[in-house]
Amino acid sequence: MAMNGRFEDRVAAGRALARVLKAYAAQRDVLVLALPRGGVPVAFEVAQALGAELDVLIVRKLGVPGQPELAMGAISSGDALYLNRELIALTGVTEAEVESVLQVEREELARRELLYRGSRPVVRVEGRTVIVVDDGIATGASMNAALLALRSKHPARVVVAVPVAPAETQKRLGAATDVYISVMTPEPFYAVGQFYEHFEQTSDDEVRMLLDASRGETH
Repeated sequence: MAMNGRFEDRVAAGRALARVLKAYAAQRDVLVLALPRGGVPVAFEVAQALGAELDVLIVRKLGVPGQPELAMGAISSGDALYLNRELIALTGVTEAEVESVLQVEREELARRELLYRGSRPVVRVEGRTVIVVDDGIATGASMNAALLALRSKHPARVVVAVPVAPAETQKRLGAATDVYISVMTPEPFYAVGQFYEHFEQTSDDEVRMLLDASRGETH
């Protein structure tokens, strides 16, 4: 579990999350989907502990122009789009600005799909219990986009599992998830990185390495 209200790193967070999810180790056909990049080290630990298949569900946050850390929405694999219209109106972002940000992030999403998955097909989701993992949830925009994409692929059950998130997150996600799990729900909550001792950016190389390791592949 976290020490002093913080996880040592994403590996430690993943192991803590895996302990909470241990009931799923006994279930057949469980799939763990990680939101890259930071969610991959967390999800790798979960998948290893549960003996489950691991893949990525790629999501790109749509940042407000001039305030890129403020998410006005997100896109994900499967052409899913989530827009926070209330925030867009509040910040005065125009439709042209939204389209400009969308174009840039769609290009990056396509690049990451090729980089992380290569020629491998997208894994089967239909009829499976899918556990969606990230290193934490702040606004919920990325997770909402991920869930939109996922629902169109007809999983049997969707479980959202994260190490840390604000207390109101479950209400924000609503019916998009069947089960919601967060190891910690601390208040006040300003940013995910606030609850990690070490929160360095996860590299593309690390993502590829962990995905290959989960498939039993070596270089």
